[in-house]
Amino acid sequence: MMAVQHEANVPQAARQQTQQEYEQVVSTGGIGYLEAGAASAVPVVFLHGIGGAARMFRAQLDHFSVNYRAVAWDMPGYGGSTPLPLVTVDALAAALGGFIDELGLDRPVLVGHSLGGMLVQRLLAKAPHKARAVVLAQTSAAFGSRDPAWQAEFLSERLGPLDAGHSMAALAEAMVADMIGPGADPAGVALARDCLAHTPDSTYRDSVLALRGFDCRDALGQIVVPALVLAGTLDTLAPASGMERMAARIPGAQYVALEGAGHLAHLEQPQAFNAALDQFLSGVRDVSGRPRAEP
Repeated sequence: MMAVQHEANVPQAARQQTQQEYEQVVSTGGIGYLEAGAASAVPVVFLHGIGGAARMFRAQLDHFSVNYRAVAWDMPGYGGSTPLPLVTVDALAAALGGFIDELGLDRPVLVGHSLGGMLVQRLLAKAPHKARAVVLAQTSAAFGSRDPAWQAEFLSERLGPLDAGHSMAALAEAMVADMIGPGADPAGVALARDCLAHTPDSTYRDSVLALRGFDCRDALGQIVVPALVLAGTLDTLAPASGMERMAARIPGAQYVALEGAGHLAHLEQPQAFNAALDQFLSGVRDVSGRPRAEP
């Protein structure tokens, strides 16, 4: 099914674009997003991470639009979306809540990858029933170590090349290579490179700096909706061991690790990623009509 591009000028209503316009449109403000599937179906919203874009989820939109209203947003500052004046995880989570409300999405399934998963955690900490189910994909419940030296080193590694005058376009190929596992789908890898290359340098910098201080570990036990925690066995940014510990702290959460996947499983192994979501969603009563599978 063809995905269509939208511009959402919050608080104005969203305006649909044709596929041809998708290549040409520049959002005048608010949130840009892709959508496919019946408007009356259960909504599933895909949320990308740092250096991503809505178009990273094309394979998921094509697959899930058969049975769901599949939506993928451009996080503020990315793609067709206007940057926020101050970028923090709280501000981005608030923008996500406003986006859900503006589109009239009734308790969507939220699928958050990396930073997108952090936004889901923060949103649920403040609005526990905002979603009917969540998928936390290759993300973290906290920004690395509590050690300030570790955090400073992480920020330096990520932002040092920009400080040295390199652009995201120049850095994209090497950055993606460091994130993926062997045998990753070539089309997915190319898409990841293109999205990262087209991320504004300022947006990437703001997104990385927004990670400072993020910690939702104490809120994991308060997640009251069905949850899937999805890891890649070769992910070095959100290691599977940490993802498994996260799942253990969420009541009734399911944990799945995709063998051989790095940090971009939805692009590296789209069929396996989609299959894991399908299996999870099939056991959620509010989504499938069948009772949630017992953990």
